[in-house]
Parts: sequence; structure tokens; C-alpha cells
Amino acid sequence: MNRLRIDPFVLTLLGAVLLAYFFPHWGSRESTLPMDEAASVGIALIFFFYGLKLSPDKIRMGLRNTKLHLLIQLCTFLLFPLIVIAFYPLVQDEESRSIWLAFLFLAALPSTVSASVVMVSIARGNIPGAIFNASISGLIGIVVTPLWLGFFLKQAESDFNLGAVYVKLLTEILLPVVVGALLQKYLGSFVVKHAGKLANFDKAVILLIIYKSFARSFEDEVFSSVALKDLGLIALAAIALFFLVFLLTGYLSERLGFSVEDRITAQFCGSKKSLVHGTVFAKILFPAGFPVGIIFLPLMLFHAFQILAVSVIAGRHGRRERISDQPD
Repeated sequence: MNRLRIDPFVLTLLGAVLLAYFFPHWGSRESTLPMDEAASVGIALIFFFYGLKLSPDKIRMGLRNTKLHLLIQLCTFLLFPLIVIAFYPLVQDEESRSIWLAFLFLAALPSTVSASVVMVSIARGNIPGAIFNASISGLIGIVVTPLWLGFFLKQAESDFNLGAVYVKLLTEILLPVVVGALLQKYLGSFVVKHAGKLANFDKAVILLIIYKSFARSFEDEVFSSVALKDLGLIALAAIALFFLVFLLTGYLSERLGFSVEDRITAQFCGSKKSLVHGTVFAKILFPAGFPVGIIFLPLMLFHAFQILAVSVIAGRHGRRERISDQPD
């Protein structure tokens, strides 16, 4: 029996939060360290390398399975947010509103790219479909995620400007993606050759943003009102949200007559959320002074659980497929 392994990145995320708690001064607004500038440059490079991975041939090939693509994207950008919005009437005060907004932000994010593809591969699902949907999800999110957040942030934040948000998204995210895609023909082999190092670079930028956000939240005593019981409820809500979408996506896949491979891809891609996009979008979407540390709580808990749960599910799918492939 294989022992269940904890993803090392989940532990480093926890380490970044602990570092921010004990040493918040490095990430404070008065710090002389250029963390904001480093984060902005890091974000641009992440999405430049993301563009280098967008092979036009793979995108053209992936366009063929229309039903699969529509289901995954509708689950990612419509089903998720609608589930969270259904709980909006329960918001009673500013604290519960901040937590609810954190869940809406989580629900409106694109699907994760690398984790979806890896897990679909382990489970022997439709790998080209996973690559296409995970890649295109990030581009759709640039447009759709701010729309979902914009309506509710406008109601409470007088300085929220959706037009300014889109300008930042276009310059810090879409422009690097486009430049990378244009250079894919010449530099595409670079990202393949150095995939491991680039993945570590992505994680380093995420950790920087997480540390900085939590350091400022601890400095502002944002979490003073979040009790341990509330943290447990947030974790349970994140887990429930994952399973609800995962099961609904599986049910819809069966109703649409998907093959086993397509159903695996739909469930794995349609139920995941990207921590990379989350850390980047939070930096751009939320106004100065907003408690971004609170916004990251459900996302980090969801991220940790989705890796754990889908790893187990993918392993079971993979073992079942291997057993069925053996000769009688």
C-alpha cells in the first residue's frame, strides 16, 4: 500500500505564511525591499513563459472536441461562481462579506494548467483535451474573472475601477502571453528543455506574493477576528465546494454520453482552480488596503485539498485502467 505523500509545495506555502507571521517587516509597506516590483516582473515572466507553451498546432487540434470544452469552461466560469453566489443572502456583516468575496474570487478563477494535465495523464484521460482546456482557461479568465468580482466590489469599494483593472491585466498578463505566443516558434523548445526550472520559478513568484500579502495582513491585524472555528468552517466549505463541482461535472459528463477518458478530463479540469492566477489576479483586482490575506485563505486551502483529492482519484483511475489492460 502506497503511503499518501503531502505535496512539498503545500508545505512551502505554509512556510511562507509562518515567515510572514514571525517576520512581517520584510514585506511591510515601509520595507526597503522592492517586493512589489519583483512581484510585477515575476508575474510578467510567468505569463511570457506561459505564452511560449501555447503551440498553435495543439490549440487547433484541441478545438475539435466542442462538447468537452464547453462543459469544462462552463463549470469553471459559470457553475463555480453560481454556487457561491447562491450563498450571498447569508452575508450579514463586513467579516462574512470578506470571506464570501474570497470564495467568489476562488470560484471565478481559471483552471490550473500543469496539475490538471499531470493528473489527467496519471488517470489515463484525454490528455490533448486537458492541455487545450487548461491552457485556454487562463486566457478566458483574464476577461471573465474581473467581471464576476467587479460587480460585487463596485458595490462596496468606491475606488474600484474595472477599466483600470483590465488595463493592468492587459499589460501585466495578456501582453506577455501574446509576446510569448509570437515567439513560441523560436523559443518553444526552451520551455520544454527547462520545464522543471520554470515550474520552480513560478512557485517562487507565488511564494513571494503570498508572503507579502500575509505580512501586510498580519501587520494590519486582519486575522484578529478569524477564530480557529471559523478557519475550520472555511476549510470545510472549500472541501464541500470542490466535491460538489467534481460530482456535478461527472454527472453532466455521463448525461452528455462522454467516454471514460473525456469524463476524467472534464472532472479533473473543471473542478480545479489555479493558484498562479489567483495570486496574480488578487494583486491586480483588489484595491489598496483590501485584506488580501483573507482572500487567499480559501484559495490556499482549496489548492491543497484539490492536489490531495485528485491525486488519490487519479491513482485509482490509473490502477483500474492498468488492471483492465492485462490479458485474461
